[in-house]
Amino acid sequence: MSIRPWRDIHRRQSRKIMVGNVPVGGDAPVTVQTMTNTDTSDAVATIDQIRRCEEAGADIIRVSCPDVESTAALKLITRAARVPIVADIHFHYKRALEAADAGAACLRINPGNIGSNERVAEVVRAAKANGCAIRIGVNGGSLEKHLLEKYGEPCPDALVESAMDHIKLLQDHDFHEFKVAVKASDLFLAVAAYQQLAEMVDCPLHLGITEAGGFVGGTVKSSIGIGSLLWFGIGDTIRVSLSAEPEEEVRVGFEILKALGIRNRGVRVVSCPSCARQGFDVIRTVQALEERLQHIRTPMSLSVLGCVVNGPGEARETDIGITGGGNGKHMVYLSGVTDHHVQDADMIDHIVKLVEAKAAEIDAASAAVPQAAE
Repeated sequence: MSIRPWRDIHRRQSRKIMVGNVPVGGDAPVTVQTMTNTDTSDAVATIDQIRRCEEAGADIIRVSCPDVESTAALKLITRAARVPIVADIHFHYKRALEAADAGAACLRINPGNIGSNERVAEVVRAAKANGCAIRIGVNGGSLEKHLLEKYGEPCPDALVESAMDHIKLLQDHDFHEFKVAVKASDLFLAVAAYQQLAEMVDCPLHLGITEAGGFVGGTVKSSIGIGSLLWFGIGDTIRVSLSAEPEEEVRVGFEILKALGIRNRGVRVVSCPSCARQGFDVIRTVQALEERLQHIRTPMSLSVLGCVVNGPGEARETDIGITGGGNGKHMVYLSGVTDHHVQDADMIDHIVKLVEAKAAEIDAASAAVPQAAE
């Protein structure tokens, strides 16, 4: 037991699969995924967007393959990408065969619309031949007709039955490199389905609340649903579905993992909501710092507090801290200890330099003593 058992998360034991060169499940870190929204047939635009997602930290990126032009472009896209590419397939199983040949690391198929068992079997053969993983993507909005007739509406039992039917189909073809998602836009339905499925299978689970909404609403909804499951120890890879640019999905995904202490990447900011006591404009300062510090990948913490009510206490727990003072003069804390003052005009540039220097120091120490993967 750890010294803070209230923070402990006991992760569900799942078997590990490989998506390209990225392990998913088992003892591997929970991975963060997103999906491009460009026209996949435009390889240049799609690769440009993939680059932005890679810079944001995406471990795996999915692209939609609705037509032959898309799977033709996929050959260029998979060669250019630095992370594994998942081909998203709906309705046309032949696109899955083409995507496997084009270098996709994983094929995402939706059992509700991919077609007959024979077509799924063809997809399995293509995956085996090309070393692809498969994600079974069950979705509350596209359940098979017979399950809707049986249950009357999308419900946890229906989602899980759909998943189990297609797991059996893959296993019957001696295919085991698969992960499963049982997504729904109703977070209660999704969470209940994942909990039920987690008790029945040992394969990795891909978490998501589908069609979650815009940036603010979708972030809240996804954080509750995905965060609850991760807190229960369920989940091996996540995708935050937002009506926003895909790199924003990646950032939100990492923030969920950071909040739970599951995985740390970049600067974790502790900041107050601000009030009349603030010695500087906290809101604008945090916005500027978050923007300026996106390039930092080293896990570290920064507290930005407007006054001395909670500022010193929070600073004691962070790598770098700033607490607002009077007359535009603010206290800077390093490793929890008061160190020096900084003036308003220099504050943001000064904090950025301190964070960059601290990140370099941490990286140097990590290089000297190899650490476990994040």
